[in-house]
This record gives sequence, C-alpha cells and structure tokens, in this order.
Amino acid sequence: MSNRRLLALGAAGSAMTLAGALNAYNPEAEKYWPQWRGPSATGVSKNATPPLEWSETKNVRWKKEIPGSGSGTPVIWGDKLFILTAVPVPATAPAAGPRLVSQQRNEPAAPPPTHRYTIMALDRRDGKVIWERVAREEAPHESTHQQFGTFASASAVTDGEIVVASFESRGIYAYDMNGKLLWQKDLGDKSMRNQFGEGSTPALHGNSVVVVWDHQGESFIVALDKKTGNERWRAERKEIDSWATPLVVEHGGRAQVVTAGTNQVRSYDFETGKLLWFGEGLTANPIPSPVAIDGLVILTSGFRGNDLQAVKLADAKDDITKSPAIAWTLERDTPYVPSPLLYDGILYLLKGNTGVLTTFDAKTGQPHYQLQRLDATPNVFASPVGAAGRVYVPGQEGTTAVLKAGPAFEALAANKLDDGFNASPALVDNAIYLRGKRFLYCIAEK
Repeated sequence: MSNRRLLALGAAGSAMTLAGALNAYNPEAEKYWPQWRGPSATGVSKNATPPLEWSETKNVRWKKEIPGSGSGTPVIWGDKLFILTAVPVPATAPAAGPRLVSQQRNEPAAPPPTHRYTIMALDRRDGKVIWERVAREEAPHESTHQQFGTFASASAVTDGEIVVASFESRGIYAYDMNGKLLWQKDLGDKSMRNQFGEGSTPALHGNSVVVVWDHQGESFIVALDKKTGNERWRAERKEIDSWATPLVVEHGGRAQVVTAGTNQVRSYDFETGKLLWFGEGLTANPIPSPVAIDGLVILTSGFRGNDLQAVKLADAKDDITKSPAIAWTLERDTPYVPSPLLYDGILYLLKGNTGVLTTFDAKTGQPHYQLQRLDATPNVFASPVGAAGRVYVPGQEGTTAVLKAGPAFEALAANKLDDGFNASPALVDNAIYLRGKRFLYCIAEK
C-alpha cells in the first residue's frame, strides 16, 4: 500500500447500526441469512458453526439440482431458503427487437431465448421445494456476461414478513412467506454497457425497499414502500452501470443509504432521498458492496484500476473529496467482483477475481498480511464469508478454501465439490449453503 494513499486519521466516529439493520426491526435476523451479505451486511454470521471439512461424500446433508441458472446467494429465514433462477423455455422462437452484439466479436449474436423468472422456497432442513412462483415469462431485451453473467444474478432479500425478488428489467416482486404475490413493480429496461448483464440486489430496511438503477440510460435510486410497492421517493443519479447493493446505515439517530458509483460515491437520507454527502467516484463497473464498522463505511472497486475509500460518517457532509471525512484510501489490489468481508474489525480483500488475499485493520487501514495466494482457489467470483473464527472462500473450480480468521494467515482446509461456485454462500446454524452452477448444497456435520 502506498504511504501517500494511507491516511490514518483517528477514530471512526460514533457507533451505528448496520442494515444491514434488519435486526434493528427484528432481532430474529441475527439467526438467519436474510440478505446476500448476511444479517449485518458484512459477510459474517455471529451464530453459525459450519463444518471445517467436506466433500461429495462427507458432510453433505443434502444436494439439490436447481433448474435454470442464477448467481444470487440463497437467503434464509426460519426453515425457508429462497433462491432466484432464470429457466430457459425450450423451443422458443427468437425474441423480437434488435439483434444483440457478441461480447467476443463485433458481430450480431442470436437474441437470448424466453426465460421463466422464478423464485423458489425450499425447506432448508432437507432441500424439498415448499413453493415455487414464476414471476414473469419473457425473453430478455439484452444478453449478459458470457463468463459469469446470468439472468437471475441478484439475490432475494427477506425480513421474515415479505421476500423481495428482483429480476431488475423483468420486474421486482414481493411475496409473503407462503408465496402469495403482494405487489410487483416495473422500473423499465436497463441498458448495460457491452451487455454485461444486470445483478444489483435491493436493500430492505424498515418499511422500504431501496433499489439502485444505474445503467447507460437515465439512472436513479428509488425507495419503494415495503407493503405496496409504491414509490416513497426517487433521486436522479448521474451514473453509468453499477452492480453494488446499497448499504443502509444508521448514524446520529438517522438512517442513510450509501451507494457506490463510477462518477461519485453518495449517501442519501433514508426517509426523504435527500443527498447528504458525495465524493470522488470509484473505478468503472463498481460491483463490490460497501461495508461498515463503528461509523466508518468502506467502498471499493477494481475494474481497470483499483480504489478503496473509507469514509467517517461523523465528518461526512456535502462534498467529502479530500476532506477529513476520508479516513484512509487504497489504490492497489482491490476486488473486481467479490465484495469485502469485514470480520472482527479485519477487512478481507481479494485481488481482482483471483484467490490472492490481503487483510487490513478496517479502521486504520494498516495491513496485517498482504497478497497471500490461496492455491486451492485461483479464480474467485463469489464473496468470502465468515463464522466460528473461520473465513470461507469458494472458488469457480469447486474448491472452498477455509482460513483461520485473524491478523495472521493460516490455511485450515480446502474442500472440493463437483460443482463450481460464482454465488456467495449463506451461513445458518451448523450449515453452510453453497449454490453452484448446477446444484445447491447444504453442508453440515451429520
């Protein structure tokens, strides 16, 4: 890390509640995995005790083939596990409209076929389907990334009362826990650069569902009423494509919504949508979601460059560029797709999409260990998670590296399965739930 870019400016300010803070409204959230980065939006479960080791023949409680494709995290409340998938409809005619362009060659490509955009509720104890709903059936208007994109890349989100399924350009849908459709919202079609596809998960906090709609057209952020889907507020964003999930944090007695962006990082008042502060943008294609600890919010990205900004909320007001609100920054070895893990005050960052790991003191930016290669997981698109004093890093090739959490590097296990993993895991009770390209695994000691 460059000394020029490391600015340790003291304590991070007053405490706050993450939202992440679903648990501020329902303390049951801490038991489960209600959103894609867990109950506190940090990638951590305080209560889970998943196994250290597994294989296809060891500690697999159940394994279920999931139709179609998707790369969203399984989300869990009670005994229900929710997963989104897009299932191609066989023998569909080519979609109407303009022909799509290949990402590999500048030539027309066949339009994608019709898909069934589906939410499934499974019993997390045995993997049996409790209910399944097709939210919409139609052809996508654009393609998606050929390497890791799907037409169901967002994760569901739940608070134990409703479950929200965002298929973005194909609509946003809210169901009760028994699968009854409560409302649906169509925000239009996104136009993504190079047809890299969509995949931004909403944030559910209190009585609002917050959606960031960044693309090549008119970008905005909108808060939808949790019970009706009606718009509570909307704010224009002069942004291009982003995929990061917004982070709701409570500070100074009020909630705010922190968002990543290429042009600017921004925070909005949760109740009104008023812009509270903004600063210099990250790299293009911001994908990692922000994390927060004790009044400090950390935003990062890593496409065609590297950027990390740690923002002290106590000092953040209006334009924070080059202000005391910037606690520390980093210009190297930041993640492209995986979001950071924030576990017991330590920030875990993967370099690009590789299994090369660096850890920092989250509040000061002081490194612990740097550029540690995880040989078992050379390619990583999933985000690491933590529980029971361990860090779990699933790789594309099907191996999950297990490390000891803490300031010193120690590899504990490398667990190989037959599937490959782009989706991030969920941790509840004594299990880790791993969504592969084909199968969903429940890994738990028998």
